[in-house]
Amino acid sequence: MVSRIHLERKLHLSSRKEVRTHFGLFEKQEVSLAKCLAVLKEQHVCNSAGENLPPTGDNDVKVQVRACALSWIDTKLLSEIKLEKELLPVGREISGVVLEVGRKVTFFQPDDEVVGILPLDSEESGLCEVILVHEHYLVHKPEKVCWVEAAGTVRDGVRAYTALHYLSQVSPGKTVLIMDGASPFGTIAIQLAQHRGAKVISTAYSLEDKQHLERLRPPVEGVRQPLVARVIDVSNGKIDVAESCLEETGGLGVDIVLDAGVKLYSAEDESTSKSQLLPHKHDIITLLGVGGHWITTEKNLQLDPPDSHSLFLKGATVSFLNDEIWNLSNVQQGKYLSTHLRRYNGEIIK
Repeated sequence: MVSRIHLERKLHLSSRKEVRTHFGLFEKQEVSLAKCLAVLKEQHVCNSAGENLPPTGDNDVKVQVRACALSWIDTKLLSEIKLEKELLPVGREISGVVLEVGRKVTFFQPDDEVVGILPLDSEESGLCEVILVHEHYLVHKPEKVCWVEAAGTVRDGVRAYTALHYLSQVSPGKTVLIMDGASPFGTIAIQLAQHRGAKVISTAYSLEDKQHLERLRPPVEGVRQPLVARVIDVSNGKIDVAESCLEETGGLGVDIVLDAGVKLYSAEDESTSKSQLLPHKHDIITLLGVGGHWITTEKNLQLDPPDSHSLFLKGATVSFLNDEIWNLSNVQQGKYLSTHLRRYNGEIIK
């Protein structure tokens, strides 16, 4: 059955409808869907499903899909790396139960509960009953994480962990600015940063987002201190983010910035109202502290010589958060997936 769950802040189940399919869901390349709304489906199927699948390969794992997340599809990236095709499989983040394993599979056995992300070049959609997946793209699902949460958070969780751990080495005492903290990615990043002992500042694009961020509390009984030390409401366009961050840090600036995009041009050149609320790249550079790390999702970021000189004087760095970078190396796949999920299961990650 297909369950539409808007992956916003708490994975609230909104509706359920019975639909059975062996073919999955695909998107035609010419249809402009640069970013799809995150939707989940949870299904319960019998073990006899999947008769049309090819034989299980030596390194393949046959998985009975219990939940699948429909994340946005970056058609431009697929075109750039020569993976474009007429029909694009939709639904890459899955969780489920292992039905069968290939003879060379060493990490899994039948009845294991797993979660993973299908590769960019996958020919199959995760929105199906049974699927064959190479073992490198799967990890064991933590016992405390349900099917829907596992599939729904694994992508943004891996992104947040990559940004904070691998790209910026967050540690106790650091100050982290997380732009658009009420987004799925932002909410996970806030929790991971706080877990590492960092002080978190975040921006909000609406009053609702601001209230949500102010209500966030650590999952520890008796602790009432909010996860976010300061919420900067930029919805009216009148608040200076750089000035607010410098005020909060006593003029020292923040150690780590996770942006949600930056303003590349003047306000009148921006096409959407939300893009007008984004900070300018000069603001990010201004609020960065000495030795700071700027983690950007802006793939078209352009730094002029004065920008580079300012970063040089601060000894600061700029790193690009490519959503698919973990997927490019088989050596890293399980490492990236399992560390995030162990943290979500309540284990301490060092």
